[in-house]
Amino acid sequence: MTHFSAWSLLKNALSGHKNWSEQWPDSEPKAEYDVIIVGAGGHGLGAAHYLAKEHGITNVAVIDKGWLGGGNTGRNTTIIRSNYLYDESARLYDHALDLWEDLSQELNYNVMYSRRGVMMLAHTVHDVQSFQRHIHANRLNGVDNKWLTKEEAKEFCPPLNISPEARYPVMGAALQMRAGTARHDAVAWGFARSAAKRGVDIIQNCPVLAIRRGPDGAVEGVETAKGFIRAKKVAVSAAGHTSVVMETAGLRMPLESYPLQALVSEPVKPIFPCVVMSNSVHAYISQSDKGELVIGSGTDQYTSYSQRGGLPLIEHTVAAITEIFPIFNRMRMLRKWGGIVDVTPDRSAILGKTPVKGLYVNCGWGTGGFKVTPGAAHTLAWTIAKDEPHPINAPFTLDRFTTGRLIDEAAAAAVAH
Repeated sequence: MTHFSAWSLLKNALSGHKNWSEQWPDSEPKAEYDVIIVGAGGHGLGAAHYLAKEHGITNVAVIDKGWLGGGNTGRNTTIIRSNYLYDESARLYDHALDLWEDLSQELNYNVMYSRRGVMMLAHTVHDVQSFQRHIHANRLNGVDNKWLTKEEAKEFCPPLNISPEARYPVMGAALQMRAGTARHDAVAWGFARSAAKRGVDIIQNCPVLAIRRGPDGAVEGVETAKGFIRAKKVAVSAAGHTSVVMETAGLRMPLESYPLQALVSEPVKPIFPCVVMSNSVHAYISQSDKGELVIGSGTDQYTSYSQRGGLPLIEHTVAAITEIFPIFNRMRMLRKWGGIVDVTPDRSAILGKTPVKGLYVNCGWGTGGFKVTPGAAHTLAWTIAKDEPHPINAPFTLDRFTTGRLIDEAAAAAVAH
């Protein structure tokens, strides 16, 4: 999707309203809240929405160092799917997909969820065997997925090149028809409007400097650029910055941060009916509602907090896309950008309580963060409200890195996006 800020998009949408400043005034922090959520992206705002709506907890502040939706939520490539291999991942991502389907009605705000299908290409015998294993595992977990021959893949997505002479010959594909895309910044604004309507404060341009703990070790609140704000419960959901914030509470997180790049082409008439992903060349492509081809690549090979990334990776991605879809080789790139993704040793998230009383964390989604947005937000809200994990997010604890019971989606995710 395009790389405008969520703030400018909504402001433009409401530019004709006489009382724009009254529509979205910045909240001023109060002295004390029941819950503080650090990070005003889709996950943090979503958790605030579910806390207010389903648990009746409205004395909540969502705090962000910038504007809401201005981090990874506004920088992703909008893909939604749940075809993960392991039982724990399949349950969580499919829970999110259930929520995605009715999210516009839930929020009374059009998030532009499009159930167009996600197709994963197999280029080698190993790909074929791996994807067919995924399909069987998905079906056992009640997740839709089916195998397509290369001819069926071409019929489903006409621009696909299935010539045996291709550099990356297509041998078949796995298709999750229930998957698709949604409008990234609309998700943040939908959750924000719903949460604010129920009394949640959204505090923008307010960096969190530290999490304060009391003499008993429990959370007391957060130090911010606007002063100390007291709270009995604090949840950190700030992609790319979680480890920095958590370290102020005395917790070191098993995370590495990488740039993740994407680009869009000039807009053209509708030509691409679905989302196509290729693990072998690590590239994926869809078409936005504005007509741009949305192209994403893999994570950079080095750790960094840069939101630019390295050019050679994008060059490789574009070369792969034009090999698989030769009709696009004269398209012009309109813009590129990068986000920051946090990665755990097993490439699965950490979602739940921490050893610090009153401190919760939601991080380590790698490239899967947007897909799971409502599911992660829903289960995080449950965990905060009840001080116990929801059955779906219970396996995603920080403890697994000491017990060794990992959820190794590094290879099992078919492609790490």
